[in-house]
This record gives sequence, structure tokens and C-alpha cells, in this order.
Amino acid sequence: MLNSNNNISKSSDDCFCASGKSYAECCLPIHNKTQPALTAEALMRSRFSAFCLGLTDYLLASWCETSRPAELDLSDQPSWLKLVIYETQMGSKNDTIGSVEFGAFYQYGEQLGEMREISQFQRNSNGHWCYLSGEVIE
Repeated sequence: MLNSNNNISKSSDDCFCASGKSYAECCLPIHNKTQPALTAEALMRSRFSAFCLGLTDYLLASWCETSRPAELDLSDQPSWLKLVIYETQMGSKNDTIGSVEFGAFYQYGEQLGEMREISQFQRNSNGHWCYLSGEVIE
């Protein structure tokens, strides 16, 4: 939800990304652009939270320009339940590329499932992490 300053506000509930931090100290500052994602995993977590919240503008803005779609329709999304990070390769504060393997657990109607993906990230021209691509693992 947006407050009067067009910033997202939420109580101190646990963050959607399951980091163990509150949303206010985890993904909210990244969504509000008051703090950049310092690692590829942090960007991955912020993007999961953005899917939970339906933050289309943020998702598009955090996508690398070279692979960003013209639009993103979230109208037929499942309810995202939980994020599990299985593996992170590179993507630290000092890296320029990185990958994150994760499972996004969801409910769609009566169906429960897991979408497992390996996402690729890189630094953009401003030095910020951006989502490049993802490969769904069957």
C-alpha cells in the first residue's frame, strides 16, 4: 500500500522474502529506493516481495534494460507464500555478476506448488544490481 508520499508502508511484520527481518528493515527501503540492493540475493529477495505486493513498476525498474519486457501483467498471479534460497553464486558487494537459485512457493486456487528458478543478475551502468534472466527448473 502507498502512503501520502507514494512510498510503500507496512507494519513491522516479517518480510515477505523470509529473511528473518521485518519488511521495514529489509525490502521496504529497496522498494522505496532509499537503499539499493547490496547483493544479487538482496535484489532477488526484494523482487519476490514485490511480486507478493504486486509492485509492477518496481519489478520492471529492477530488470536489466537489455532484457526488460515492455510491460508486465500480474493480474493472473498465484498467492506467493514463501521464498527459499537454495544457492547463491557470486553476486556479492564486490562482484559484477551473480546467480541465485530459489524456490518460490505459491497457492493458485486449491493447488500448492513451488516454482524453482536460477536467476541471473548483473550490475547496470549505475552500478546497481538488476535482474537479467531466469531459468525455471522442472
